[in-house]
Formats: sequence, structure tokens, C-alpha cells
Amino acid sequence: MKVRVKWVEDVCFMGETESSHAVIMDGSPEIGGRNLGMRPMEMLLVGMGGCSSIDVVTILQKSRQAVTNCVAEITAERADEIPKVFTKIHAHFVLTGKNLNPVQVERAVNLSAEKYCSASIMLGKAAKMSHSFEIKAAD
Repeated sequence: MKVRVKWVEDVCFMGETESSHAVIMDGSPEIGGRNLGMRPMEMLLVGMGGCSSIDVVTILQKSRQAVTNCVAEITAERADEIPKVFTKIHAHFVLTGKNLNPVQVERAVNLSAEKYCSASIMLGKAAKMSHSFEIKAAD
């Protein structure tokens, strides 16, 4: 896997991927940014949330669960001193579907966290990871 990060101006950078996608990252105005895009550390959390969500939805679908929506709400705490690494990360999955089985949902969340989500497992080497879920009935 390869990515390319190109300096645009000030503290604004464009990330380009091998799969031909691009994203703008920018710093806060306090450090010279213009708030044009996500901060790089936010991008890490978004990537982890995406990785975990793909796992959870795929596992539920393979378990023949009628999942219709998945929202991962990620919260994190960072160290006070440089390097300001993540120290705690919590992923809360809000899953919507018809008659979702809580046992199957818990299994999917745990499998993602413990076996499949490379991003979550990697970040877990530096931060205390936790996961939770809630189920909402589809209309």
C-alpha cells in the first residue's frame, strides 16, 4: 500500500491514495491552518471507525442479520505532553436493523476489535481500547 502526501500551503496537505482518492488535511488556525480539512489525528480515528464498521456490517450480513445502518461514534483521549498519542479510544456502534440479534451484534463488534480490524488492533498497541453497541429497530 502506498499513499502520497503533498504540501499545498501553510499547514494544509493533500493525501492521495493508490486507489486514486484524495483528501485534504489542514491544521487549526492557531498553528497557521485555515481549517480546510480534517486534522491528521482525526483522520486516524476516522480510518479506524471505517475499518471497524466494514467488519461489523460484513460479519452481520454473513450472519444473515438484516442490518440497515451502522454508525460508529469514536471518542478518544490524548496524552497531555508531546508526543500527544491517543491514550484511550472508545468505539460505540449504533446498529439499525430488523430483529437484530444482540448476541450476533456483540460477536461482530468483538471479532472486529480482536481479530479483523487492523487499524483498531494497531492503535490498541498504544491506547486503551474499548467498544460498545446499541441496537435500534428499523422503521
